[in-house]
Amino acid sequence: MPYADSLKYMADWYAQLWAESLGKKYDINGNEIWTGSTPVKALGATDQHSQVQLYTEGPFDKIIVLVGVENYRETITIPKLYSDMPSLGFLGGVTQNTLIQTEMTATEYALLKSGKPNMTITLTEVNEYTIGQLIYFFEVATAFAGELLSVNAFDQPGVEEGKNAAYAMFGRPGYEEKKRELDARPIKNIKYVI
Repeated sequence: MPYADSLKYMADWYAQLWAESLGKKYDINGNEIWTGSTPVKALGATDQHSQVQLYTEGPFDKIIVLVGVENYRETITIPKLYSDMPSLGFLGGVTQNTLIQTEMTATEYALLKSGKPNMTITLTEVNEYTIGQLIYFFEVATAFAGELLSVNAFDQPGVEEGKNAAYAMFGRPGYEEKKRELDARPIKNIKYVI
């Protein structure tokens, strides 16, 4: 859950990395285990007004990872308006940077108060070096999680099955056996099709 729009697509990437690396039917010994946790991407502060309800009061089946930034590219000060409306005026003169960092701290507190596992990673700034560090950190964490789950975090047989089926349906040479397998699949029951 990054608290910077410039990191929004890191959440997409991380969800893809985690899901394809750890969602496995078999462990490294070939035993059926059907394992993996479902990654959910979020963007703070946007999604704290929806998903954080589930994270704080829902089941204990998640680890929430917040990603903050110390130094933003720009500093924007919120204008001092609506001084006659205390519910709005209190933000006048505060920077947008402080607002976002405070929102992240408030989310951390809500998670702490509810006893939900969470962690915060803070980048000094968003640049090539810190993004590289973040990517490497998540890749290593995913590899370690694969070891802990006793799965091969470096293959994706479920993804490959879908690709091979698509190749076969398009008649790609070398996929004739997969085409025969597809042609032999059960026919959809029309009474369940809407």
